[in-house]
Amino acid sequence: MFTGLVEVLGQVEAILEEDAGKRLTIRWPALDAALAIGESVAVNGCCLTVVRSEGERFEVQAGPETLLRTNLGTRRKGDGVNLERSLRVGDRLGGHFVQGHIDTTAVLTDRRTEGEWEFLRFQLEPTWTALMVPKGSIAVDGVSLTLVDVWPDGFSVMLIPHTLAVTTLGKLRLGDHVNIETDMLAKHVRKLMEAGFPGLKATASGGDDDIVL
Repeated sequence: MFTGLVEVLGQVEAILEEDAGKRLTIRWPALDAALAIGESVAVNGCCLTVVRSEGERFEVQAGPETLLRTNLGTRRKGDGVNLERSLRVGDRLGGHFVQGHIDTTAVLTDRRTEGEWEFLRFQLEPTWTALMVPKGSIAVDGVSLTLVDVWPDGFSVMLIPHTLAVTTLGKLRLGDHVNIETDMLAKHVRKLMEAGFPGLKATASGGDDDIVL
């Protein structure tokens, strides 16, 4: 479990082909202590397991499913990646609950400056926009953001200068693909509604009447 608050902008230092997957060597600048083997790290929002660690560098493996659903398969040596360690019990939750399970990718179709902020618009399959609402939460390359507008085939966000400076989103160009994780609560609600779950009802607070959803 993660929060979508990127801890550091890391860098891909090496990529090794492994059958249908890839092994990535990533540098975590100014890391205070080496990551533990088996530890979970969100790399551009994708939850991966540390398989080797030494100083500021660690290695992770990305299998066929990960390469298919994320943008990690197109990363090259020298590329920046957003990094976040998994959430510990008792940590402050400043973003939103992020699982590190990427749903799909979206493509940047518009970018413009509005004062010190920047407006970004992304396009993706309509299947996923059904899980988005204006002012709701979304993880874009592992960054917890608030949705501004939602269209049948896309959505928009506004980025503050800090986010632009410390994450990969500051260097995105038109046509670039980003990893998308929609809100997990929305996914569970849609699943229940589609199944016509007979027990899906809530009791009004302070009253005796049932409100059927």
